[in-house]
Amino acid sequence: MATAVLALAGLFISLYLWLHRVGIIGTLQCGTGGCEQVQTSPYAAVAGLPVAAVGAAGYATLLVVALVGLQPGLAARRGPAMALAVLAGLGFAFTLYLKYVEFFVIGTVCWWCVGSAILITSIFVTSLLALRERDDSSP
Repeated sequence: MATAVLALAGLFISLYLWLHRVGIIGTLQCGTGGCEQVQTSPYAAVAGLPVAAVGAAGYATLLVVALVGLQPGLAARRGPAMALAVLAGLGFAFTLYLKYVEFFVIGTVCWWCVGSAILITSIFVTSLLALRERDDSSP
């Protein structure tokens, strides 16, 4: 359940940043100006897709997998926990890359992005803990 709540929070942050990127929200509420600089940098898109859209899709996927894993027939099984850990690990690795770019290439901090990084790190940790709790004999 904790993973689902964290994924929902991450989805909201990503949607907020994506709506800004596509022009629906005019000004980001950041406080430092770094958010605008990060969101308009050349690194704010991957393969033509806004990073925030990739994040929204990732968090939505994590939310769905977390909710599926809560179903009574699947809660004790290792499969959903493994899927969640793998997906969260990919998101965590991508976030490490983005934090490197943000801090060392762009040279500023987007506090919304930092919040998202904290969330994906928390999701990764909770997914690993959930995986560890699952019985190795259940598929």
